[in-house]
Amino acid sequence: MISTSQSFSVAELVAVGADTAFAFLADGMNQRFWALGSWDRREVGDGVFVGTSLLDGTELYVRPIPNPALLLVDFETGEDRRSLAHEVEARVVPGSALGHAGETCLVVLTVFRRAAVADAGWEQAWHMFQTEIQMIKGRLERGFR
Repeated sequence: MISTSQSFSVAELVAVGADTAFAFLADGMNQRFWALGSWDRREVGDGVFVGTSLLDGTELYVRPIPNPALLLVDFETGEDRRSLAHEVEARVVPGSALGHAGETCLVVLTVFRRAAVADAGWEQAWHMFQTEIQMIKGRLERGFR
């Protein structure tokens, strides 16, 4: 049951190379194409971005921390710069590592539940991330940016 979990992951096999997917996820401005909680994205300096939630109109600050060697992007999020904390990560696994042929990769988003998140908000986050992983897949496979 999602309401009692402390984390969840969503994943999709994507028909692009791992390096392409990683570069897309690591670029903080690209979240304007898929992050429902941070639309109308703008850079505010020092690798921090801010956008507006499509659900409730609040602003969300995000700092992507890419690790190219691991094909991993940690995302610190918060209501302002001072409250940024690790909450989301994106991992890219080359398709060949999982037995898939050609230029493919697995894109995985993992979300960690903060103590203050109520069950209803956690359920909403689960639905949002189910949608966002499909948006990432579509943007990457169609080259739509």
